[in-house]
Amino acid sequence: MAKQFRIIAADHTGITVSDLERSLAFWRDVFGFEFSHSAHQKGDMAEQITGVKNAELKLAVLKSPTGHKIELLEYLAPADRKKHVDPSTSLPSSAQSSGVASRTSLRSCDVGHAHVALIVDDLDSVLQKIAASGWKAAGKPQTLAQGPNAGKRVVYVRDPDGTTIEFMEVPN
Repeated sequence: MAKQFRIIAADHTGITVSDLERSLAFWRDVFGFEFSHSAHQKGDMAEQITGVKNAELKLAVLKSPTGHKIELLEYLAPADRKKHVDPSTSLPSSAQSSGVASRTSLRSCDVGHAHVALIVDDLDSVLQKIAASGWKAAGKPQTLAQGPNAGKRVVYVRDPDGTTIEFMEVPN
């Protein structure tokens, strides 16, 4: 019989980005996340951790006001990785074979999709700041009518790399 274990806490949410400095500036300067640390990883350890042959990456970790960490990762290798995305598309694209990934072709309903949810105090202000910074809402904010999040206004947003962030506004 296997030994029992328990999850103690969630440590961080990792997001692979195309431009570490651009994403770092956005999370830090637009959302006010606190910079924690950065690293450069390559060689056998990076390959073994990620499962990506010849992996080389730069990363930066930021902390939310409640302490949850966002880990931004920019891969420098391997050479055959998808390096560019087309965040304007939300449907599968033939760009996959050209080295341009259609990141947003992985829809919220598709296996492998992930998102991070952030609680905000003013969803409309967040959406205005996001629009001015080049991000795009996937839809329109909706107020949840039932369940444990009843009353919260929520919307998914896609960043310039197509990563989905859910914003949740708690009712007054």
